[in-house]
Amino acid sequence: MAETLEFNDIFQEVKGSMNDGRLRLSRQGIIFKNSKTGKVDNIQAGELTEGIWRRVALGHGLKLLTKNGHVYKYDGFRESEFEKLSDFFKTHYRLELMEKDLCVKGWNWGTVKFGGQLLSFDIGDQPVFEIPLSNVSQCTTGKNEVTLEFHQNDDAEVSLMEVRFYVPPTQEDGVDPVEAFAQNVLSKADVIQATGDAICIFRELQCLTPRGRYDIRIYPTFLHLHGKTFDYKIPYTTVLRLFLLPHKDQRQMFFVISLDPPIKQGQTRYHFLILLFSKDEDISLTLNMNEEEVEKRFEGRLTKNMSGSLYEMVSRVMKALVNRKITVPGNFQGHSGAQCITCSYKASSGLLYPLERGFIYVHKPPVHIRFDEISFVNFARGTTTTRSFDFEIETKQGTQYTFSSIEREEYGKLFDFVNAKKLNIKNRGLKEGMNPSYDDYADSDEDQHDAYLERMKEEGKIREENANDSSDDSGEETDESFNPGEEEDDVAEEFDSNASASSSSNEGDSDREEKKRKQLKRAKMAKDRKSRRKSSEVKKGKDPNAPKRPMSAYMLWLNASREKIKSDHPGISITDLSKKAGEIWKGMSKEKKEEWDRKAEDARRDYEKAMKEYEGGRGESSKRDKSKKKKKVKAKMEKKSTPSRGSSSKSSSRQLSESFKSKEFVSSDESSSGENKSKKKRRRSEDSEEEELASTPPSSEDSASGSDE
Repeated sequence: MAETLEFNDIFQEVKGSMNDGRLRLSRQGIIFKNSKTGKVDNIQAGELTEGIWRRVALGHGLKLLTKNGHVYKYDGFRESEFEKLSDFFKTHYRLELMEKDLCVKGWNWGTVKFGGQLLSFDIGDQPVFEIPLSNVSQCTTGKNEVTLEFHQNDDAEVSLMEVRFYVPPTQEDGVDPVEAFAQNVLSKADVIQATGDAICIFRELQCLTPRGRYDIRIYPTFLHLHGKTFDYKIPYTTVLRLFLLPHKDQRQMFFVISLDPPIKQGQTRYHFLILLFSKDEDISLTLNMNEEEVEKRFEGRLTKNMSGSLYEMVSRVMKALVNRKITVPGNFQGHSGAQCITCSYKASSGLLYPLERGFIYVHKPPVHIRFDEISFVNFARGTTTTRSFDFEIETKQGTQYTFSSIEREEYGKLFDFVNAKKLNIKNRGLKEGMNPSYDDYADSDEDQHDAYLERMKEEGKIREENANDSSDDSGEETDESFNPGEEEDDVAEEFDSNASASSSSNEGDSDREEKKRKQLKRAKMAKDRKSRRKSSEVKKGKDPNAPKRPMSAYMLWLNASREKIKSDHPGISITDLSKKAGEIWKGMSKEKKEEWDRKAEDARRDYEKAMKEYEGGRGESSKRDKSKKKKKVKAKMEKKSTPSRGSSSKSSSRQLSESFKSKEFVSSDESSSGENKSKKKRRRSEDSEEEELASTPPSSEDSASGSDE
C-alpha cells in the first residue's frame, strides 16, 4: 500500500467559493495547498472523526469532519478513485469511508440537524443541503420564522445572501422552537457580536428610515440599532457619506447616513439611515473610555465628557468613528430663505436640498444625485396647475427623476443655482416675474415626437377620406338642393295666403323624390368605382403569354446544383441550403463562373428576341380587337335610334290613356317617374358600353393611334 496519495485539480469549498489546489494524503494527515493564494490547510490524522464520499456537481467529493467540529469539503474526484481512497482511509486513518448521496427529490419540508459548524437540512436520512454556520452574518427571528443572512462573497459573481426557515410551533417543555433554532445558529455563526461595552448609547432616537424609535449603541467597529421589533448592525466600513440637513421649519435637523451595501429587512433594502432631531434637545455625553484612550484613539476630535445639542453629539461621534466628512447645504437659499425646496417625488412630499456637489431628497424614498452623474436638467410646466412647476433630472445612465409641485417663486433661485453649477439645461425659462403661461419652459411636454399620436392622425385621415368617398354624393346633393330662394317660391309657409295649396301629401312626395335621387346617385358612384377598379386590375395584371425574364448566372448554377447539394447534406433546410450554395458560389473559381456567365448571356439574348416578336404580334391583335369593338358600339347605337313598331304603338296608347286623366289625378310623381325611367335606361346602356371598352386593356399602339385620330 502506498504511503501517500496525491490529487491535482481538486477544489476546496470555502465560504461558498471553490478554490483550486492540490490535495495530498499521508500517514500523518491530509494537506491541501491552494494554487491561487498558496495557503495550506493541514488536518492531523488523529483529528479525523468521519469521512463521507458523495456525488456532487464537480464529479465526486470528499467530506471530512474533525473532533473540534470543523468540516472540510473537497470536490473534483473521479468515481474510479473511491476504492483507492477507501483502502487508504482504512489502513492509515482507521476510518470507514461511507457513501452517502444527497437527496434530489425537490421537497422543501424536512428536519434540521446541527453538527459542529454545520447546519444540515435532511429529508429522511439523506441531506438536501448544508450551510456552514461560519458563513452566517446575521440571524433574526419572527413568528414561526428564522432568517439567516450570509457574508457577501466578493470572489463569486452570484452569491446566496439569505435563507428563511419556517419552524412549526410545538408545546415541548415550554421551549420556544424558534428561539432554540436561533440560539443554535448564533452559537456557531460568525455574527458581529455586541461583545464588550459600548463607547456610548443614544436612547430612543427617532428614525424615519427604517421607521421607528431605536437605541443606537456605538461600538468601536460597528453601529448597533436596537428597536422593539428589529435589530440592525451596521459596520462602519459600509458607511459612504454623512449629511446634516436643516429642516425647512428651522426647528428640526436631519442626520442622513448613506450605506453600501444597504441594511436589509426581508425584501426591503435601506440605502439611507435617516434620523430626525429637534434643535432644542440637549444632552450630556460621557464616553465609556478613559481619557488616555480617548486622546490616543480620536486625537482630540472627541473628549471623554461632552455636552450640547443631541444632533451635534451624534454627528460628531459618527464623524470621528467613521472618519468621513459631514456634508451640509451650500450657499443656496430659496424664496422663503430656507436651504431646501418643498416638492413631491413619486407619491409623497419631501424636501430637495441643492448641495455643492449634488442634490439630495428626503425622505421617502431618499435620493442622492451627484452633479457628475447628471446628463441634463429640465424645467417643465406643472401638470395640474400653473402655480407650480416640475424639476426633472436625467442621469447619464438614462434614469429620470421628476420633482413636482415646486412653487413658482422658487424658479428663479433654482435656475440661478443650476446655471452657476454649469449643468446642462434642456430648456431655459424666465428667471424672475414668471408669467402664468410658462411658454418659455413648457417644451418638455411637447418636444418629444409622439409616434403613437402621429399614427392615430394618419388613420383618422384615411377614415375621413373613405367616409367622404362613400358619402360625397349624398352630401353634395343636399347642398345643391338646399336653395333658400327657390324653396320660398315653391313651398308655401304657414302664414302664407296659399298655405292650403301645399298639402301634407305633396311634402311626402317631395321627400320620396329626394330619397330616390340619392339612391340613384349612390348606385352610379358604386358602378364608377367598380369600373375603375376593373380597369386598374386589368392594367396591373401580367400577360401569361409574355416571355419570362432570363435568370442570372448564379440562379442557373443553383438550379443545376440544388439536387447535388441536397444529396451531400441530407435533411438540410431551405435557408441552410441557400446559405451553403452562396458559400460554394463564392469559393468557385473564375473559369467555372465564366461558363455560367456565358449561359446567362445566351438566355438574355433569347429573351430579347422573344420580347420583340411578342410586342409585334400584340400590336396587330390589339388593332383588330379595337376595330371589332367600334363596329359593335355603332350597331348598338343604330338599334337604339330606330324604335320598334310595337313600342311606338304602346307609347301612343299610353299617351291617350294619360290624356284622358283630369288634373287632380295627375301628380308630380308620375311625370318625374317617367323621366327617371328613361334616364335609367340611358345610363345603363352607357355604363355597359364603358364596361365593354374597359374590359380589354389598350396597348401602347392603340393609344397612339387613338390620339392620331
